[in-house]
Amino acid sequence: MKTMTCKQLGGACDEIFRANTFEEMADLSRQHGMKMHQEQDASHLKAMNAMQEMMQKPDEMNKWFEARRAEFEALPED
Repeated sequence: MKTMTCKQLGGACDEIFRANTFEEMADLSRQHGMKMHQEQDASHLKAMNAMQEMMQKPDEMNKWFEARRAEFEALPED
């Protein structure tokens, strides 16, 4: 199991996520993002807008995503 924060995954807060795989970690981050969107959390909405802009540039988005995956893989096990 590894630990990352919302900020490490492109979000806006220090909420901690724990997962065994990067895919699980990304899913936890998405769930948190949906909750923050429903709550209309301003800082998370700003982060989501930045992410949406990045998604318009597939190469940039892929590089960012793979960098997060590499960061996850480099983390020590909890």
